[in-house]
Amino acid sequence: MNTSSWDILKWLGVDLSLKIFTHLDDLSDLVRICLVSSSWRQLVIENSLSKQLFLRLFPDLSGAAHFIEVNGMIDTSTVESSNITKGEYLLRLHRIYLLLARSLNPVTRNDCIGVAIEASSTDNNPLESIENTLEPGDRLYNRASYWSSLGSRDPDVPETLTYGLVSNLCAISEIHIQPFLAYFQDGFPIYSAKAVRFKMGHQKLSVNSSTSVSNGLAVDYSSASDHFIWTYVSPEFPMAQENTLQIFKLPEPAFCVGGVLQVELLGRVQRQEMDGLYYLCVSHVEVVGRPLLPEYDVDIIDQSGKCILKYFPELPEPSSTNGEIGRGRSRASRLVQRGVHGWEHIVLNTLLGGRGMFDDDDDIDEETAEW
Repeated sequence: MNTSSWDILKWLGVDLSLKIFTHLDDLSDLVRICLVSSSWRQLVIENSLSKQLFLRLFPDLSGAAHFIEVNGMIDTSTVESSNITKGEYLLRLHRIYLLLARSLNPVTRNDCIGVAIEASSTDNNPLESIENTLEPGDRLYNRASYWSSLGSRDPDVPETLTYGLVSNLCAISEIHIQPFLAYFQDGFPIYSAKAVRFKMGHQKLSVNSSTSVSNGLAVDYSSASDHFIWTYVSPEFPMAQENTLQIFKLPEPAFCVGGVLQVELLGRVQRQEMDGLYYLCVSHVEVVGRPLLPEYDVDIIDQSGKCILKYFPELPEPSSTNGEIGRGRSRASRLVQRGVHGWEHIVLNTLLGGRGMFDDDDDIDEETAEW
């Protein structure tokens, strides 16, 4: 008997099959479909079902598809070249959206800043250091909590605040900034900027090096701002001279590849009565977005921000019963025995709860997660 004649896709037809598949709302179901047969897998890949599922799971990142496909993660301009066929392009796109859907935090967080790297200037360090901007509000232990720049006679002199994010890859949607109101000065002046702009990027790489993170925080930042490469620059946003947490929403979510974000404070509006100089002061900065889950990380492999998504199954797993873990590993093992490709091991092992099921000799192709 010809078993291929029993392929349900041939009975239903492509249009009805796609209508059924597009109603799936679980990533594990889409992965299982790819394992049924080559024709099922081809249908998923050729119709970009992983991208459709990703955008349903993360509707707030719908605008980021342009970045994923054009600005570094995958370059659509190469589809027409002799280096990559349309089928190879669709396969890469399928892999990237599947891995992103699994690796990004399902919850939008407003605490994506992990560490303060540097301020372009500080008036009274450490009492007025950038570290104070990590604390919510403008008071801490009954004392004023804020960062202050050095004074300037020129109101157009800018300042920058540079931060390391909690992950080397974050999908950023908003930045919140609270200018400081000097309640201890006559007239309660607010030392806000005229406008703000945001840059995202990574450290410059030395030869044969790549970036990494440690315990979820980017490390080894240089104290010199020219040691960073900015792969994203936002438009300018006007800032109000108000002592409130002001929300600056990006035109569309942007991926910060490399885990470094810089706040540019453009122009000064407030003179200090004591010395007649213009200052900038900020109480608090928040970055809102979706970082990678703890068991994922990226390595930057060239100056343009091209990176490889990596999965570390040996990290401590969420609390669950031993029975649940065992059943997950058993299901994953059975599926792997049916001929799962190396990159699909990563997705399946995570989706079905397996940890540590691969030996050192297993062929897990990191290139498949390369952007």
